[in-house]
Amino acid sequence: MLKISQSDLVELIRKTSCELPQDVLKTLQAAHRRETAKRAKFVLEQILRNLRMAEKIEQPICQDTGVIHTYVYHPKDLDLEKFRKLFLGAVKKATQKGYLRPNSVDSLTSANSNTNIGPGTGKFEFKTWNKPYVDIVIMLKGSGSENVSRQYKLPSASLQADRDLAGVERCILDALVHAQGRGCSPGFLGVCIGGDREKGYRVSKRQFLRKVQDKNKIKELAKLEDQILKKANQLNIGPMGLGGKTTLSGVKITAINRHPGSYFVTISYMCWAYRRQGARFDKDGKFMKWIY
Repeated sequence: MLKISQSDLVELIRKTSCELPQDVLKTLQAAHRRETAKRAKFVLEQILRNLRMAEKIEQPICQDTGVIHTYVYHPKDLDLEKFRKLFLGAVKKATQKGYLRPNSVDSLTSANSNTNIGPGTGKFEFKTWNKPYVDIVIMLKGSGSENVSRQYKLPSASLQADRDLAGVERCILDALVHAQGRGCSPGFLGVCIGGDREKGYRVSKRQFLRKVQDKNKIKELAKLEDQILKKANQLNIGPMGLGGKTTLSGVKITAINRHPGSYFVTISYMCWAYRRQGARFDKDGKFMKWIY
């Protein structure tokens, strides 16, 4: 088994919680430069100020450090159960250090574990590859953004949306209108066309692993991403719903196969505190580099 130290995993969690990746930071800085609405520009200024402070004092960017999504790309000799235990131990330590807020509560009693560990907590996706190193990517997704994520079933009479890309666009814009800034805009969207209800959300969240500036390899989806970004920023919802031309900072869309009887469009919303980071470790468990 590759030996990765728990302290390295705690550092990965700290960096994810306290520092935005450069691609996201540059996108917010560019939005601030472009914004002309007074209130919107002020909100973006405060966001950037908050980011500088959080990084300097090594404290979470947002008080809601969300739910941890963990993606592990690994050689076949990685002991998955040992890794789970190691990682969950790192989550406990990171919570004790204040890098994570205790966010795992019993759904029946509302009792807080105070460790971020409990039944159903800890979302892992493992993928085996032939490379001689391990990539561990984590994403922190807060409840505000999770609460405004939506799933649609096409065709939809209420949206006048058919089973085509025009219908998909109507779904995405409708989700933004319903959010009205409550997901802590300017937001980012991950969209999955197809699949079933469960896989739609899983795949739509995975789109947040793409860098903000990348271009979709599928021409039709690249065009749709650009269209939605342009139209979204004409809605005048703006940062935190206070108006302005910065409602959406990025949208990533993918399509997967579906059952012929279903056509789901699943939209995962990410707030401006778009926290994801990854670390690469060599075959001996030694840290190699940051991924984002």
